[in-house]
Amino acid sequence: MYIRTTLAAAMTAIALLTTAGCAVSRGQETVGAYVDDATITTQVKARFVDNKQVDAVSIHVETLKGTVMLSGFAKSTNEKNTAESIARGVNGVRSVKNEIAIRP
Repeated sequence: MYIRTTLAAAMTAIALLTTAGCAVSRGQETVGAYVDDATITTQVKARFVDNKQVDAVSIHVETLKGTVMLSGFAKSTNEKNTAESIARGVNGVRSVKNEIAIRP
């Protein structure tokens, strides 16, 4: 039992160190900023899944320093605008760049 706990703690530490490396490679100042961006991205994607007007699979979400970038394809202008509105409603979002293309 003790070995499993120690192994789990070691794996968690490795995961945290790996995350810190990602933060530096993305050009962000802190691990906290990286975690905040990952949280925003996850929340936007989750809200897309919950919303029946947005096809969560067709729209990609990336966040950097609180700026959310939406890309991919929408079936209509309404879907594109709804996706942007959802992203703007997530706590921590500073701005949204909507690069979603309308699929003919």
